[in-house]
Amino acid sequence: MGESAHSDVIQDRDGAVTTILLADDHAVVRSGLRMLLESEPDFEVVAEVGDTDAAERSVRGHKPDILMLDLNMPGRPTLEAIPDILESSPRTSIVVLTMQDDPAFAREAMRAGALGYVLKEAADDELISAVRLAAEGKTYMHPRLGAKLAAQADDAGRQSVLTDREREVLKMIALGYTNREIADEFVLSVRTVESHRAHIQQKLDLVSRAELVRYALDNGIIDRP
Repeated sequence: MGESAHSDVIQDRDGAVTTILLADDHAVVRSGLRMLLESEPDFEVVAEVGDTDAAERSVRGHKPDILMLDLNMPGRPTLEAIPDILESSPRTSIVVLTMQDDPAFAREAMRAGALGYVLKEAADDELISAVRLAAEGKTYMHPRLGAKLAAQADDAGRQSVLTDREREVLKMIALGYTNREIADEFVLSVRTVESHRAHIQQKLDLVSRAELVRYALDNGIIDRP
């Protein structure tokens, strides 16, 4: 059964082998990754390196299909190196494999040019899938991080639809000012302030003042106490 499935994979890829360069500063991690990847009949690990500078040199020499890259290695900052690595070997796709589960790192890695972002806690199948997608020029993001990034993008998009005046009114509301006090501050009528508030709530899909305060805090409109 296993041999048949493997044969189908190779046939589907017309006999192509995906070459992979491993870049991680822990030898035991590289050893485990090599075993996992080379259990796939159409994967070949062509080299292993333990720092960013060596990764750059090895990519230039081997021109692998995939560079599997740890974010925290000795040498040059990895995120800074990604664009240069891709420029030196345009056919190489980068899959980041890291313990960094902060969405900010995932966002920066993808912006720099990585196609995959996988957490080291991920299941083996997830890593294999990310490599296969990257080999086809497709992206992969660890699902939890992908959901967080989507939520952040949605928040940013909703906030961007607020006018400058609406942002100012939202800030005053979140700071606890009444409609009358806001009207006096901006030399507006109370009815105009009420209209601004209604528009803000509609655009952000929020109802209560508590929700508006939480939104203002989460999006830096007011500072946390």
